[in-house]
Amino acid sequence: MLYAQGPDDLLSVADALKLSGRDYMQGILDGDYPAPPMGKTLNYKLQDVGDGHIIFRGSPLFDHCNPMGTVHGGWYGTLLDSAMACAVMTKVPRGSGYTTLEYKVNILRSIPLGMEVDCIGTIDHAGRSTGISHGEIRSVADGKLYATGSTTCIILTP
Repeated sequence: MLYAQGPDDLLSVADALKLSGRDYMQGILDGDYPAPPMGKTLNYKLQDVGDGHIIFRGSPLFDHCNPMGTVHGGWYGTLLDSAMACAVMTKVPRGSGYTTLEYKVNILRSIPLGMEVDCIGTIDHAGRSTGISHGEIRSVADGKLYATGSTTCIILTP
């Protein structure tokens, strides 16, 4: 997966608006468009794109720890925000965009450093002006649930 190295590497807003949200996400997965640098920073990447469904795969590193030496809640939150919002994005029509309006995270247990997890985002509702989805962080090895979340996104039509 190719990550954007600078602002000029990202698809322009004008070019992004020529695509449906699902086509844009599929283009990132296929390597046609660079992935956002946040994934490189937090060690996760796009794994699967579907209709109202997204999977990111990653693993927390020592750099993602809080002062107690456990995975910082912001790592869970960012991973869930990415998956849940991108699930909404797969339903955004050509010529529109989206942004997260609010999200909630429930951390159920600590993810061990280096453990590979999938973060699954699934759409609950996609309307003209809002999208609602939920997410789960699960161990790749055994499917154990580590965190859940929910989001509301606003769909923006220029």
